[in-house]
Amino acid sequence: MEEKNIEKLPSNPIEAQGMLIKAFYEKFGKESLPIIKEILKKQGRALGLKIKNKLPDNKLSTVAKAFSKSYDPQLIKVIAIADDIFQIQGTKCPFGLENTARELCETVMEIDHEYFRTAVNDKITLNIIKTVAEGDNCCDTVYELKKRL
Repeated sequence: MEEKNIEKLPSNPIEAQGMLIKAFYEKFGKESLPIIKEILKKQGRALGLKIKNKLPDNKLSTVAKAFSKSYDPQLIKVIAIADDIFQIQGTKCPFGLENTARELCETVMEIDHEYFRTAVNDKITLNIIKTVAEGDNCCDTVYELKKRL
């Protein structure tokens, strides 16, 4: 009987993008991160502009609700949505970055960070409290819009 070589195929475009990002990072190391970050920021900006034009306002709560419709609620749960904070937790990385490196997660999260900076306000901060890329049991991310003093 012939033994079959079973290769891991992506189940969607995001997984395929994650495979490409991981391969690039594995081949070129930390020096690749600024290049990856710059390209992913452009992707986030494009997505942010697209959603900004479709929504009735650019409040963080409005954008976060629209953003929340793009992922599987079985894997990612909303902890908080308000006009000044959006927090989500997830058990699986859509890019497949589990047990890779925190710095890679931070780089890939530029997509979402730039999405929110573009669609809401450039003062949005992103705090990655936990990440499965670093071996944590979940990802815990907080987007926050600081009030002006």
